[in-house]
Amino acid sequence: MSTDIMEAPLGGDPASLEEPKKMTREDWRRKKELEEQRKLGNAPAEVDEEGKDINPHIPQYISSVPWYVDPSKRPTLKHQRPQDEKQKQFSLMGEWYKKGVKERPRRVGAKFTGANIAPDEYSQPQLMLDYDGKRDRWNGYNPEEHMKIVEEHAKVDLAKRTLKAQKLQEELASGKLSEHVNSPRHQWGEEEQNSQTERDHNSEDEDEDKYADDIDMPGQNFDSKRRITVRNLRIREDTAKYLRNLNPNSAYYDPKTRAMRDNPYADAGKNAEEVSYAGDNFVRYTGDTISMAQTQLFAWEAYEKGSDVHLQADPTKLEVLAKSFKVKKEDFKEDQKKSILEKYGGQQHLDVPPVELLLAQTEDYVEYSRHGTVIKGQAKAISRSKYEEDVLINNHTCIWGSYWKEGRWGYKCCHSFVKMSYCTGEAGKSINNTDICEENVLPSDEEMTKPKTLVEIHQEKLKKKKKHRKSGDSDSDEDKKKQEKLKKALAAEDSRLKHVEEILQIDERKRAYNSIYETREPTEEEMEAYRMKRQRADDPMASFLGK
Repeated sequence: MSTDIMEAPLGGDPASLEEPKKMTREDWRRKKELEEQRKLGNAPAEVDEEGKDINPHIPQYISSVPWYVDPSKRPTLKHQRPQDEKQKQFSLMGEWYKKGVKERPRRVGAKFTGANIAPDEYSQPQLMLDYDGKRDRWNGYNPEEHMKIVEEHAKVDLAKRTLKAQKLQEELASGKLSEHVNSPRHQWGEEEQNSQTERDHNSEDEDEDKYADDIDMPGQNFDSKRRITVRNLRIREDTAKYLRNLNPNSAYYDPKTRAMRDNPYADAGKNAEEVSYAGDNFVRYTGDTISMAQTQLFAWEAYEKGSDVHLQADPTKLEVLAKSFKVKKEDFKEDQKKSILEKYGGQQHLDVPPVELLLAQTEDYVEYSRHGTVIKGQAKAISRSKYEEDVLINNHTCIWGSYWKEGRWGYKCCHSFVKMSYCTGEAGKSINNTDICEENVLPSDEEMTKPKTLVEIHQEKLKKKKKHRKSGDSDSDEDKKKQEKLKKALAAEDSRLKHVEEILQIDERKRAYNSIYETREPTEEEMEAYRMKRQRADDPMASFLGK
């Protein structure tokens, strides 16, 4: 082989066959965005050197050109198309190198150099086989060579037969065979059968290297003298998996693969750490299995982000990268938490007792019937107050505040509105429910039946007139007082509206908290002033109020 071929195996420049450089994360992101835009039709498709568009939906392993085929890395699909110039050089089916012919190729012919003058010998041509020719296992095979193997086996069989014939001749000459023939066992046929079986065994031993059909399968042969067994499945002293729990509803056992994935002792309430066997999944998902799976997931995610890491290719580099990433991630979360607390506060809300103590929540399971009785579990304890409950005083059967009427609280047992009073029972109810005023007292039956005189009737009329006058005078005084209160309320409403307008002009971040609101209950006059000063959107004269 020449030195030129050794320097460039495929006929190219060695500098151009370098391994492709690694892409940066930003270049990788731009490349992916451009591919998505091309698939959506928002960006023009790639064009090869012949001016043909490349379908953006073609997988990458088809569209990417190997570095040893096209070092220029131009977008093309030419390497996927049939190469006509190469197909013409393929050899025909059946052509092969000539066997048994000596070759002595020369770089320069003897007629040119004048050295080692000798007739030119046959030089083997270089065959260019196609896809099928390279994978044809019988290409170049001569069927006549099989007859040599058949003849060789025939000679071996003939030699064995001659050896057996010689041994038989020697036995006849020594007289051993005649003794066996004259024995009484031979007369009954037993000796002949035994000798025949011995000869068959001997022949089988001789042909053991030739025929292997009678060899015992592993695990089936047992020799009591050697006490050797082939334990290819499990140790016979161990308990089988399906015998650990005979409940058919327990862990599922697959007889084909001899696998029991779940814990067979889960029905008995035993954890995986308490038993000797807890299922195949317990061993499969314990130890470093979970950490290995997490490391593999981290390797995939890092490779998608542009990091050249691999679990099997460089495990040490991946482990160091994963540890540094975890440390940086925890530090970033801690810094982010501190910055949020410094900006908005709330550190005092983090130092709280557990949620179970705040909301009195537990993991206890309680099952109730449709009537509210407890079927399974323990009933929830009734929450009690730290204050004394149902403490009754002064012969009362109800607590203070159990009765309400006309804006006042009282006792329900006696309808009394006086706190700490003595209970009078039903008598107190009748007295407290009736008005004791003179004008509300109904006349008795005797007064209704007794006729009134003219003087009594005249006196009643005079009393009614006096009462009416007094009520009229009192009404006029009350009206005057209401008018004065209303005027004061209107003036206060005007000042309040001006104050509100002034506050609304101030920036809301600078004004005081609840500066517009009041906590006291407004009076009737203030509510009336508010209604009178309020502007309605549906009022047709609302636009003229400010003019």
